[in-house]
Amino acid sequence: MPNSNYDNAILAAGVEVPYRRQAPHESTADLLAQAFDAALAQSGFSAREIDGLGVASFTLAPDHAIDMAWRLGLSPRWCMDDCHGGASAINMLQHAVRAIQHGDASVIALLSGDRFTPADFRQLVENYNVTTRTYLRPLENGGPNSVFAMLTQRHARRYGLTRDDYGAVCVTQRAWAARNPGAVYRTPLTLDEYLAAPMVADPLGRFDCVPVVCGANAVIVARSDLVRQAGPAVRVRALECRYNLDHQAGDGLQTGLAALADDLWRRAGAGPQDMDLVSVYDDYPVMALVQLADLGFAPDGDQRGLIARIAAHELPVNTSGGQLSAGQAGAAGGMHGLVEAIIQLRGAAGARQVAGARLAAVSGYGMVEYRFGMCANAVVLESVSEGAR
Repeated sequence: MPNSNYDNAILAAGVEVPYRRQAPHESTADLLAQAFDAALAQSGFSAREIDGLGVASFTLAPDHAIDMAWRLGLSPRWCMDDCHGGASAINMLQHAVRAIQHGDASVIALLSGDRFTPADFRQLVENYNVTTRTYLRPLENGGPNSVFAMLTQRHARRYGLTRDDYGAVCVTQRAWAARNPGAVYRTPLTLDEYLAAPMVADPLGRFDCVPVVCGANAVIVARSDLVRQAGPAVRVRALECRYNLDHQAGDGLQTGLAALADDLWRRAGAGPQDMDLVSVYDDYPVMALVQLADLGFAPDGDQRGLIARIAAHELPVNTSGGQLSAGQAGAAGGMHGLVEAIIQLRGAAGARQVAGARLAAVSGYGMVEYRFGMCANAVVLESVSEGAR
């Protein structure tokens, strides 16, 4: 049976400030505030009803969540900063649901976003952590592209894949993005165009590397009896996290998701075969495939079969276009897939709507120390009818 511990918390809103390649006249705080306002409008809550705030951002510094609370006019009972990058949204969601469960807050806004200039991004990449600043920056390694190029080479050798296979993932996600008016890159992409794109770090071409944009996302988590909106609601069915699983000693072809998958599906009372859609953190196509395999979507390690199912839309993956086509707005990238799952489960995805979507899996991944990501988490969400709340 599904875990009922989460039943009293509803994801009452999931919104995205339209991503843009540049936002020269807005600050990160401006983008976060826009996401907050949009989330209030969708949920029907007023600012005075928000008594919890979580914020994930790389470029809000030197401000923190409490500074953002002041800017928004909030006096929360619960407040947190998160710095887990691609795993930030699910990490904050875990804490927010438990805060509501234990009475620490009743209506919590979770915000993620960044506004980047080229200088901001260079500063982030070169000073990501002490290890990066001390050991990698002097090598002028170019940031994560070189690391994940080597990982893609290793993955390709192990599973006998070619650039065509990784390209199929990118082309399919672009096809989803063409149906998403909020995606930054919506022009259809052919495999030939993918293969002809300039090489960035062999074997990664331009379309393998997530494009940096500016934007923000927001989710509101509320006590179920306070939710007033009509129509289907979304709640957590199971959520699991694993951090620093291999102490940077692994080969990168397995994430912490592999260690949490059994518990996730057991608590959800469902399995990979029951998911109507999946959102995985896709900074590179190889990482989308690795996470899907870790979660059990590639039985017996059949990567080619997995790719074929994605390309045929038999397994709807990253139905927004994912970050590879919608763009990566810094820390907002960790919330992008979560928001897309909420939109789908509420039946509000328009031309890209997955028919009858009732269950969705969302994964988070990130925070590279010097080799691979240290953070991995996943959540199973379900759509519930208004009368079943």
